[in-house]
Amino acid sequence: MLKSEKRITILTVKIAVTGKSGSGKTTLTKALLENIQMRFPDKSVLLFDNDLTSELAHSFGLDIRNTIYGIRSGKHEYKTGIPEGMTKHEYVEWAMEDILVSLSENVDIIVSWFVGAKDCRCPITSQINDACQRLIERYDFVIFDCEFDLKYLNQLVDTNIDLALIITTPTIDSVHLAKRISEFSAKYAAGGQLGIVINKVKNEDMNFISEQLSDIEVDVLGSVPFDKNLECGKLDRQSKIVSDAVNQFYIRLNLPQENNK
Repeated sequence: MLKSEKRITILTVKIAVTGKSGSGKTTLTKALLENIQMRFPDKSVLLFDNDLTSELAHSFGLDIRNTIYGIRSGKHEYKTGIPEGMTKHEYVEWAMEDILVSLSENVDIIVSWFVGAKDCRCPITSQINDACQRLIERYDFVIFDCEFDLKYLNQLVDTNIDLALIITTPTIDSVHLAKRISEFSAKYAAGGQLGIVINKVKNEDMNFISEQLSDIEVDVLGSVPFDKNLECGKLDRQSKIVSDAVNQFYIRLNLPQENNK
């Protein structure tokens, strides 16, 4: 989906969802998408699957084999023949367009898979970074479904993050791991909002959560109730309970709050 112009004069809003595997990142990412679409139905959204499991793409029933890594490694199978006479930069941008998958009129998804080391001096590293930057700037919202922290995303594209959500579960290990993730990610989210969302919360967890959070210096932006329907391994990761919870704490997030036309 090519976005020729933005329909309101705001810069691209960039959201990163991080946390350990199994914390519910993909479910929260889809709930965020639902809430953004509810508030801004005319805005464009890019879902950027930066998790090595590609679980976000799988949750839409997609098995996306054409990835940014494929462009980097030269193993990508293009939908069409490669146009002649392009510069390297033009080729990378053309290839990036080729691997975009449209989910709906205003929502696209792209999968990165493996990324190169930040200190790699190969020309393709900077070319992919530049192409990713230009792709991101075409959308009103970009949601990154990340690996453990923001470092892996930063190895792919050096971009400012407006909101970084660390998804954790109500256990001692998970809460303290969330603090470590915040420390690892802080420099990559400089200038943006960084905070914790506690997922899969049961009523009996509330006292425990209060005690544990009193010992860490990270903002808690919201909590999400446990949804037993997700225990059966729903592949689409859709949950009205999660979406409603995000709707409740959305006002606390560093995001546009209403669609000013």
